[in-house]
Amino acid sequence: MPLENIQRPLPGIGKMASDFGGVYVANAVVAFIFAASGPVAIILSVGARGGLSESDLSSWIFGAFFVNSLISLLFCWLYRQPLVFFWSIPGAVLVGPALGHLSFAEVIGAFYMTGLLMGVLGFTGWVRRAMQAVPMPIVMGMVAGVFLRFGLDLVYSMRDDFWLAVPMALAFVALTAVPRLARVLPPVIGALIVGAVAIALMGTFDAKSEPLIAMAQPNLYRVVFSWQAMVELVVPLAITVLVVQNGQGIAVLGAAGHRAPTNAITLACGAGSMITALVGSVSTCLTGPVNAIISASGARERQYIAGMLVALFGLAFGLFSPVFTRLLLSTPKAFIATLAGLAMLRVLQTAFTISFRDRFALGALVTFLVTVADVAIFNIGAPFWGLVFGFAVSWLLEREDFRSLRAEA
Repeated sequence: MPLENIQRPLPGIGKMASDFGGVYVANAVVAFIFAASGPVAIILSVGARGGLSESDLSSWIFGAFFVNSLISLLFCWLYRQPLVFFWSIPGAVLVGPALGHLSFAEVIGAFYMTGLLMGVLGFTGWVRRAMQAVPMPIVMGMVAGVFLRFGLDLVYSMRDDFWLAVPMALAFVALTAVPRLARVLPPVIGALIVGAVAIALMGTFDAKSEPLIAMAQPNLYRVVFSWQAMVELVVPLAITVLVVQNGQGIAVLGAAGHRAPTNAITLACGAGSMITALVGSVSTCLTGPVNAIISASGARERQYIAGMLVALFGLAFGLFSPVFTRLLLSTPKAFIATLAGLAMLRVLQTAFTISFRDRFALGALVTFLVTVADVAIFNIGAPFWGLVFGFAVSWLLEREDFRSLRAEA
């Protein structure tokens, strides 16, 4: 079996205590706050658009944090690397339009099949070939198309709730303009704090009558396997996890001097996706931004401690997911839309840059246009057709780019 060997000897309590340090705590806190702010707002935005209930969203967040944090703890310990797993943000965004014509049970069925596909690719070692076979510009054209609505919602929020959205955006810009300050207070966190202050001053927090403190009671969902959901979601979900999310995470770790176990990571994403699907969570992935933060400083051989700390924070967040879900849903709609839009800005910029920078630009453009048009064909959503038509156009008109891609592989 082509899974990478774990790093022995496994660290015991004494070794982990000696590797512990303030820099790893600080990195873990910043990384976790990042994961628990903008990305959670994206889940809530997608879920609200798709008609999910507060109970559905709380269960989704429980699986995204609690289950994936257990996987993160295990992998950080086994491989002694900062290997933190959360959920696929592009995958979550793909779910939003699908919920307009698919039931949640059908979407969850697609989560299971995506997990099974990734598990097979990781177990057999075929994942590297699969990742190399898909042109990144075409994939990112789809990502840009599905993420565009978050950028537009950010603009609409400034129009609809000026005194909330604009101060949040200004805080984001101000922190981004001062990199030294941004390392201490990430721009998305600064925007969240400014938004919370604005909501308090304006008195627009809509407190619910339910008790605020509550432990997670995750839902167990009935699953429906439909061909429509399989065709529409499985391939795009698998591509966004393996190529976009895991590709980014592995590259980040490689730049920090780590040798990430690609096959084992893929198998973990497959197994994690099937487990989190039980409670309605989107597919598991190796997170890029969080691993980038915790591998940015400190001794490389001790950075796994920061990963384990992030996982412990994630376990607590998942256990109390109803609290955080209720708090965020009690804020004005513009708060979540602004926070999600700001969190997406850099990702959207990267998607456009990769799509139209060099090769496969025409295929990427077709993919983007078809995805943004959001026209379903045979009741199958636009992101799938964007990939199909974009790949076909590149295959017909950009053959030289394919030859270059094969030569590099």
